Amino acid sequence: SVPRCYLNKQLATVRVVKGEPAELSCTVSKDDVTGTWFKDGLKLTSMQGVVFEKKGLVHKLIINKAEDIHAGKYRFEGGDVKSEASIFVEDPPQVDKVLLKNLTSVPVVAKAGQPVKLRIPFEGRLPIRATWLKDKMELANDARIRVDKTDTHTMLSIPSCERKDCGDYKVRLKNDSGVLEINLKLVVIDKPQPPAGPIKIVESSVNDITIQWQPPKDNGGKPVQRYIVERQQVGKNDWETLGETPRSCTTFTTNKVEEDMSYYFRVKAVNVEGISDALESGEVKVLGKASPGAPDPPEIVSASRDTITISWKAPRKTGTSQIVGYIVQKRKKGTMTWLPVTNGPVKDKKLKVTNLKKGLQYEFRVTAVNAAGTGDASDPSQPVFARDPTKSPGQVQELKVSSCDSTSVTLTWNRPEVKDGNEVKGYEVEMRPSHSSSWTRCLTLPAEATRGTVKGLQPKEKYFLRVRALSDCGPGEATELEAFLEAAAPVVPPRLLIDDTVKNLLVIKAGNTIRVNIPFEGSPDPVVIWLKDGLPLPNRAAIKTEDGTTQLLIRAAELNDSGTYSVELQNGLGKRQTFSFQVQITDIPQSPGPLRLEENVLNTVTVTWEPSASEKWEKNLYYTVLKRESQKGAWHVVGDLLYNNKFTFTSVIPGRDYYFRVVAKNSLGASAPSETVQPWRIQKTKAEIQVIPQKYRGVNQNQHPRFLVPLKPHVVVTGSECHMSCAVGGHPPPKITWYKDSRDLSNDPNYFCTNDFGVCSLVIMGVTKQDAGEYMVKASNEVGCVSSRAFLAIKGKI
Repeated sequence: SVPRCYLNKQLATVRVVKGEPAELSCTVSKDDVTGTWFKDGLKLTSMQGVVFEKKGLVHKLIINKAEDIHAGKYRFEGGDVKSEASIFVEDPPQVDKVLLKNLTSVPVVAKAGQPVKLRIPFEGRLPIRATWLKDKMELANDARIRVDKTDTHTMLSIPSCERKDCGDYKVRLKNDSGVLEINLKLVVIDKPQPPAGPIKIVESSVNDITIQWQPPKDNGGKPVQRYIVERQQVGKNDWETLGETPRSCTTFTTNKVEEDMSYYFRVKAVNVEGISDALESGEVKVLGKASPGAPDPPEIVSASRDTITISWKAPRKTGTSQIVGYIVQKRKKGTMTWLPVTNGPVKDKKLKVTNLKKGLQYEFRVTAVNAAGTGDASDPSQPVFARDPTKSPGQVQELKVSSCDSTSVTLTWNRPEVKDGNEVKGYEVEMRPSHSSSWTRCLTLPAEATRGTVKGLQPKEKYFLRVRALSDCGPGEATELEAFLEAAAPVVPPRLLIDDTVKNLLVIKAGNTIRVNIPFEGSPDPVVIWLKDGLPLPNRAAIKTEDGTTQLLIRAAELNDSGTYSVELQNGLGKRQTFSFQVQITDIPQSPGPLRLEENVLNTVTVTWEPSASEKWEKNLYYTVLKRESQKGAWHVVGDLLYNNKFTFTSVIPGRDYYFRVVAKNSLGASAPSETVQPWRIQKTKAEIQVIPQKYRGVNQNQHPRFLVPLKPHVVVTGSECHMSCAVGGHPPPKITWYKDSRDLSNDPNYFCTNDFGVCSLVIMGVTKQDAGEYMVKASNEVGCVSSRAFLAIKGKI
């Protein structure tokens, strides 16, 4: 007998982008087979853009440029074989490449108050969903912003833009073939905001006044060029321009003032777009004569049971005339009322205060007096008890320099011996340069401290340092030493030491910790500044900088922590360096919404679902559709990598129950599924067939079962359908039973068995590797029993 033809390679489903070439091919076992192609059940003789080709055993259907008309279900038939597959023509959203490059590389710049219209034309299979986002939040129509969309374009309109409209915008175009995202930047420029206040009076004398302000918090998108300073005399309406300052100067001194007159001052910032509103001061009075400043707090010289001796220094600012004396005041610690110690000013800078109550604690302050009047009072002295000095703390022990550099000295010491139970309450560190006789208090430390660092010193200078213990009785005797500072370290420009361990993009799962360590170098030590999207970090972020490394730490990352982070080094010499990196916070998607099932096309089911809420923040999210044919059967994937919210399942067998589920997926995993509760079933229509029995001669019509066409081996590709058939004769009509590896398949919902007048078929939908094995069909009646066996082999997708 002539061997039958069979398929060496079946047709495979193809997905192709519109306009790209596509090809279906299959391989048969015999060269003399003439093939016929069908599309959606109709025979193809010719079709625009389609070429049929046969080379030896290979039959091909070639499409040079895929269009929508080419999408459908194709079938090849030749000799004894046939094979089916589908062509899906994808048409994702597209934007003109030149326009796309201009939109993404050049910011859109507009002046405040002007209208802005951002129009983006697009192409692709309808419907296309267009979404506009600003700073990752979806934009909706409101009183100021309008989002329009047609089948050919989408447009964002702002009739009168403001500075708050600045930012990063994203347009997301999505259809059932894919997603296109376009990043835009809008810059709105305006006149500056008023300078930041309040206006401070830095200096005031008989002849001039110096005022100070801060730069505006928003410069309008353009650098401030200069400041305009104006003055108005109290009681008059006219403002007089005093002058201008460059943008780098935020102080102004004027001598256009008169003694004992009051004025208002105002400052305006100027950029290329215009002049800001004014920052105004309160009423400023020009004094006829300047009173002296505040002296330093007085020092305690000695104390006894009813007297305390104090001393002080003249104030640094003596005013416009010579100091004629000092007013000394006292108060009991814990009270608010200051009482004069003498009836009039004291000319000397030392005073013995008498008639004090034994055991009470006192504070003292001093005010300088000149011809202009009484100046500001000093800060209070250290509290001191009125009691005999025998209980003052002793000297600190073993004072020494533990380390020093060009600008600082670190001292260590041991606690003094306790005398008469007089406990140490703290320590005071003082310093004086070798060329000065004045001591300056630089540190006040708690009782548990035995170490202190004096900073802000000059390189290559000699200093004298002393430490004294403090108690309730007052300060103890000081211990003194001498220190010489090293030369200043060489200047090293600030530099970030970026290596392979520092990534430009970090993808972090929500809830996990963000920890970024960046090493650096520089001398003097640079100032480290961290920003997110150009703004200060949120309060949840912790920054730790020490030993040449700065660390960003956010313990439980949230979705709004995504953005551009930058770290900047600055030193006092104007040198700086910046490094930026992206942080993307993601999470396992949330479940899709409820499922709906519809039979839009005969013998198919269309599954639609509400989008997962995670679509708002996850651009790489897609969906997978699964089905099973019984309540306890295995789930099988029928649709994957779906970027829309609809899927049509075509391989529906009438009379079966189908359950569907949909999961959302991204790079981290899959969401919990959304499932159908009730099964989907297409009723099976039973054909009415009338059988006219033949008339036989003879008495006994019984016949032994026999195979007219035996079962043959099959080789199929994973995911395709498998049809195994045979023909059986016999009388009475034999009972047909199918087996796989000796297992009865009669009650297995994954297999579909038919028997049409002796033509017996076993259908396996979407075969997997588990379906491979030996299959047997058994035919039996009351006369006898026969069987036929064949193997099914499974190949991976090509």
